[in-house]
Amino acid sequence: MVRKMKIAIGLSGGVDSTVAAYLLKQQGHTVIGITMKIWDNTLSGEHLKSACFGPDEEREIEETREICRFLGIPLHEIDLKSEYGQHILNYFKSEYKAGRTPNPCVRCNQIMKFDFLLKKARELSLEFDKFATGHYANIGKDDTTGRYYIEKGADEKKDQSYFLSMLSQNQLKRIMFPLGKMKKPEVKEISKTIGLTLHEKKESQDFYSGNIIDLLDGESETGDIVDKTGKVLGKHTGYHQYTIGQRKGLGVSHSHPLYVTKIDGEKNRITLGTEEELYKSHMEVSGLNWMAIERPASPVRMKVRIRYLHKESPALITPADGDKVRIDFDSPQKAITPGQFAVFYDDTRVAGGGVIERVY
Repeated sequence: MVRKMKIAIGLSGGVDSTVAAYLLKQQGHTVIGITMKIWDNTLSGEHLKSACFGPDEEREIEETREICRFLGIPLHEIDLKSEYGQHILNYFKSEYKAGRTPNPCVRCNQIMKFDFLLKKARELSLEFDKFATGHYANIGKDDTTGRYYIEKGADEKKDQSYFLSMLSQNQLKRIMFPLGKMKKPEVKEISKTIGLTLHEKKESQDFYSGNIIDLLDGESETGDIVDKTGKVLGKHTGYHQYTIGQRKGLGVSHSHPLYVTKIDGEKNRITLGTEEELYKSHMEVSGLNWMAIERPASPVRMKVRIRYLHKESPALITPADGDKVRIDFDSPQKAITPGQFAVFYDDTRVAGGGVIERVY
């Protein structure tokens, strides 16, 4: 028998969080909705597409209000503009200026959704036993060690364990994912059955709705595009517009296809090379968060994912000095990108993760 609880659920106006709230209520829990207000009205970028951070936030919050009225639950809107600017936008800006490719979604889960949002909710005297979201992932607990961990969602195509890899033990023991055992078509069918049209709504796939330059204080300095010998091949209009492995839109003519192999923020330079040069077997990862296991004292073998849509690959993880590990893949991986997160998997469990610092 399910213990009845008071559950706060993070709502975005989308089908996943809405169906998650509906299911919790059907199970007899007392459900309250909470949502973040993060859009900074001082930004002047044009609205180009649906995104987590954009000027259509008020419309989405109004849709969330309508959903809560439909479900018969209260909605609490929590202003986190200042915290978002300080911890997500500043992080985003500093990483790009350093020539790295950040992942604001991982940071947002770690710092905003599962930390500041809940702290602010409690400051507003909201009481709840658990916090739920519409993520496609599961929570597990090792009865031997007592450690909590994220486990992959049942829907392989929608699994979001990668984005939750930096959550702490304190955060994990207080959260739940009602959709973890479900697949997206089931969720859409429930939305349709209860009389909502959210299953028809286009999902947000982007972090920001405008041009990235808006978030970099309008800075976009031209610089050299070179090959691995330093020979100048052309000019770029801002290195923030490139990412490791990029082939299209380089503005350089060559006898064979070229790809971005290195971004040097300090020298304001983009290096191009062949596809073969994108494959590397070794990387250094820092800022570690150990989840299913304690920090290992000796080398361990696991599978490692280097970005969200990457299929994790077997590797040896070796502890290094400080808060770092060295990762040696069994086979070279394409376009390993500094600034992105590497997530370590022990079968379906997230064992840990951290930020890719160096590739070699």
